[in-house]
Amino acid sequence: MRRRSFIRQAGGFILLSTAIPSKVFSNSSSANGNWHIEQFQDKGLAHFSYAILVDGKIILVDPSRNPKPYLDYAKAQNAEIIGVIETHPHADFTSSHLELQQLKGIKIYASSLTRAGYKRTGFDDGAIFKLSDNVNLRSIFTPGHAPDHIAVVLTENGKDIAVFSGDSLLIGDVGRPDLRESGTDATTQRKQLAAQLYDTVHQKFGNLADSVIVYPAHGAGSLCGKAIRDASSSTIGEERANNPAFQIKNKEAFVKNILNDLPFTPKYFPFDVAWNIKGLPNFAASVAGVEIFSPNFTPPENSVVIDTRTASAFKKSFGKNAINLQNGTKFETWLGSTVSPETKFYLIAADEKSLEEVIAKTAKIGYEQNIAAAFIYNLSNGQKLDSYVSDQSIDESKFTIIDVRTDREFKEEPIFNSAINIPLQDLKDQLNKIPQDKPILVNCASGYRSAAGSSIIKNKFPNQAVYDLGTAVSKYEKAGTAHKQNQ
Repeated sequence: MRRRSFIRQAGGFILLSTAIPSKVFSNSSSANGNWHIEQFQDKGLAHFSYAILVDGKIILVDPSRNPKPYLDYAKAQNAEIIGVIETHPHADFTSSHLELQQLKGIKIYASSLTRAGYKRTGFDDGAIFKLSDNVNLRSIFTPGHAPDHIAVVLTENGKDIAVFSGDSLLIGDVGRPDLRESGTDATTQRKQLAAQLYDTVHQKFGNLADSVIVYPAHGAGSLCGKAIRDASSSTIGEERANNPAFQIKNKEAFVKNILNDLPFTPKYFPFDVAWNIKGLPNFAASVAGVEIFSPNFTPPENSVVIDTRTASAFKKSFGKNAINLQNGTKFETWLGSTVSPETKFYLIAADEKSLEEVIAKTAKIGYEQNIAAAFIYNLSNGQKLDSYVSDQSIDESKFTIIDVRTDREFKEEPIFNSAINIPLQDLKDQLNKIPQDKPILVNCASGYRSAAGSSIIKNKFPNQAVYDLGTAVSKYEKAGTAHKQNQ
């Protein structure tokens, strides 16, 4: 986890570091006390969380699963964590709120509408949390992304300074209204949430001053929004001027726009919502409880096996049923999109350090509880998978081309004229759509998803020639799409 540090200066904030600072930063003392905001970034999940430090006391906002970075920060500041605020039960990551409560005996503040399985203190619209004589936190009810969503405004001497907006207001975007549906009438529920989101944008965030700094829970790359801008903070003024959600003044048009062209929903999202409502077990203990088997263990027949080694290492030798989800910045998302939360799986890495890392990443979405066992793989005599290597244009008539990008990518940025689009998250369930009369060539946009996709296809059709186009896809994208070359 990376950490961004800000200090208060002349009414604003200055970005000091995009890594863990080598020294402690704080604002200068005043008669009214000190306050400081520390932003923590988890790039793999495009997640931002926050520590608000006032006079030696810390309130955390939307912490991630591993509490250690926050505990380390508190220790470095010689400060005490006194509470955790959950803006809502998150879908894309699991939180350490319950562990921190159990460890520190602190209160968890959330909406009274959250039917929490832990002891929760209601922090509802207009409620004030007093941090010092002149610094307060104020709750505002901001439903839409979730029915129980709140945002938190930091005030000093009665003036609004910053808003911790959770997923309700993102930078250049708003949170999706389709992640908390239940029952059979999902369409009606998402329309209702989208309508609430309209009111949240225009009546809640719209009433804040332009100078108020926006600190969201997510940045670019998160599937909690559609088109989040790549930035770590903004202002209400910037969002009012540039965020499309603020530009649409008609509620019906807003609802239609918000519900149009939503990204896919990873399999693990409902699972994480349920766990965050309940509260998760201790991170370190749960990770330590994962059973580690001796190297080159052979999982039982028909097991699900996640091999996190590099694509090049995987292709040289891999075991039966192995899916190549490389340990990269999007590992957690694709693990939770490819493997359903009720599925047990075996986890593979190239060495001990890498194994520890991927187990910890798995725990960020609560999936460590689904690891049947983990082990190192270093054999050279396993199954093989080929990359497609050629400087020539691809003769599409000689291949069945499977494009594992999203529907939207496939439509907006065509690469091969004859390609069959089966998005990676759907591939395991739609393998019967793949013809077997020709060699199979798999592509995505950069090589990560095609590595996973080609391994899934090879598992299903072990005697079939399967090729991964990998990073070579850039040759055809840069040429203005391969299908144009062949016309």
